[in-house]
Amino acid sequence: MSGRTCIKRFRVRADSISAVRLHVRLTLTDWKLGGLIEDAVLIAGELATNTVRHTKGTGDYFELALRRRNGILILEVADSYQWRMPELQKPAPDGVSGRGLLLVDALSQNWGVRPRDPGKTVWAHLPLHRTGQP
Repeated sequence: MSGRTCIKRFRVRADSISAVRLHVRLTLTDWKLGGLIEDAVLIAGELATNTVRHTKGTGDYFELALRRRNGILILEVADSYQWRMPELQKPAPDGVSGRGLLLVDALSQNWGVRPRDPGKTVWAHLPLHRTGQP
């Protein structure tokens, strides 16, 4: 089971965030990657939240891709919003938002964004076997 891929489309609306989280949980359970579930669910939820919050009116759907490749779990969220790429920011201490990518950055081995036509794909990598885990 070195290479697996699961791609699913979700509507750009608030109730899709919980559907994304459930889909990640079920897929990783099926792939027997239980040790990654909590971090992967949090990362996918943050990326989906950003999509729903910032891309309204630019497309009806976004895609979530889960890929298992070469010892890495790759999470990708693709949307059609192309005018502003996400950037890691330092939110104000009393701010109520703006911490999603900080969480993604802290939990993932690495992450980034790449343009596509139209839009972008935000991705994050989680190693399948982490130090200190079985």
